[in-house]
Amino acid sequence: MKEWKLYIARTPVLGRAVLLIYRARVAFRYLSNQSKYFIKWLYKSKEVTNFTYDLEENNKRYLASLIADVLNMEFDTIMEYIREIEGDIALRRHVSDMVESGEFAFMADKDVKFGRRVGWYAFARATKPNIIIETGVDKGLGSCILCAALKRNKDEGYDGKYYGTDINPNAGFMLSGEYSEFGDIWYGDSIKSLEKFDDTVDLFINDSDHSADYEAKEYQAIGNKLSEKAIVLGDNSHCTDNLFNFSLKAKRHFIFFQERPSEHWYPGGGIGICFKRQ
Repeated sequence: MKEWKLYIARTPVLGRAVLLIYRARVAFRYLSNQSKYFIKWLYKSKEVTNFTYDLEENNKRYLASLIADVLNMEFDTIMEYIREIEGDIALRRHVSDMVESGEFAFMADKDVKFGRRVGWYAFARATKPNIIIETGVDKGLGSCILCAALKRNKDEGYDGKYYGTDINPNAGFMLSGEYSEFGDIWYGDSIKSLEKFDDTVDLFINDSDHSADYEAKEYQAIGNKLSEKAIVLGDNSHCTDNLFNFSLKAKRHFIFFQERPSEHWYPGGGIGICFKRQ
């Protein structure tokens, strides 16, 4: 660094130009892989929003470790749940078939990838919730994943029900067949749907209108309906601090998990986790 300073001091114009090129090369090393994946995605994917991808292997392990700490459970148990959903051939076949036969096939990929939703699944399997609510279902991939968890929970003697909300009457087309036996979708404004709901919620996932104001109103609407053991997952926590603020006000803990997508240009979202220590 001392040599750089001397060089720039002696030849300020040329020295700064050389330094600029050097810095650009450093940055490009980080960007070049992303551009490679962007070109691949551009030609092979049909997605225009809610991008799907796998997580890097270490990222999954970090996620499992984080969930295990939140729930005071063993890492291996949570990791088994993640492997369980990743290896669910029936679910993958169902999603792929729904994409192929649905009217939205032009903007969805048959190659099924779960991303951070494996964390949703692990929470649902580990906590055995009676009621799950997800706001904003889009195509219904998350709906199917959560209902797959409830299906396995039922096989183990734990009943549960999933409710999704979405303002789009065409949302959730993937939630059909055996998965629809465990869940329903409410169509209309999510906040109004939450305000009408009169039961206790064990797992709440915010994934609807990603404006900060709307997100905050959802937490406000559901706040007094959370069970003592309830987990709140925020799909917008990489953009806003609303779930963090809600957690502070509700005397709850907050942790954030950052995704690292595998071989994808998207930098990844994350999971905000609001919980009480059991």
